[in-house]
Amino acid sequence: MTRLRDLTISLPPRWRRRSDPDHGLLLQARAPGTPPSGTRPELVLRCTVVDGDLDAWRATALDELRKRLDDFDLEDEDAFELEGRPVHYARFSHRHGLAALISEQWSWLLGTTGLTLTGTVAREDYADWCEVFEAVAATLEPDPRAA
Repeated sequence: MTRLRDLTISLPPRWRRRSDPDHGLLLQARAPGTPPSGTRPELVLRCTVVDGDLDAWRATALDELRKRLDDFDLEDEDAFELEGRPVHYARFSHRHGLAALISEQWSWLLGTTGLTLTGTVAREDYADWCEVFEAVAATLEPDPRAA
């Protein structure tokens, strides 16, 4: 379990971690090995100030991703509760160089602070990692004082 400022999150063992909280990067973690696809699985937790509600914030964020990422395609989107907290979920495909990627995002709004956890893997590795990403998302525990 990793404690980052006002939250905790459980990551797979031996994942390399770094952070830059002054720039909104609470955590970047990468798998210790590279699968045959050549793309190392990665989890990134970011925070940002949000002016508005969860749905509006995520709609704007997805529009920005659509403009920035090559071959962006929103494959799934949902809003539900995860461990008792409202969360917005999105899964989308995109390209980085020659690599076809899948990213999953879980986003929470705590007052005016938005948290987004993004898991990214090569498309061919997605079936091996989707449950790992979901399990990590379920462990995110923001301190109620963070709101």
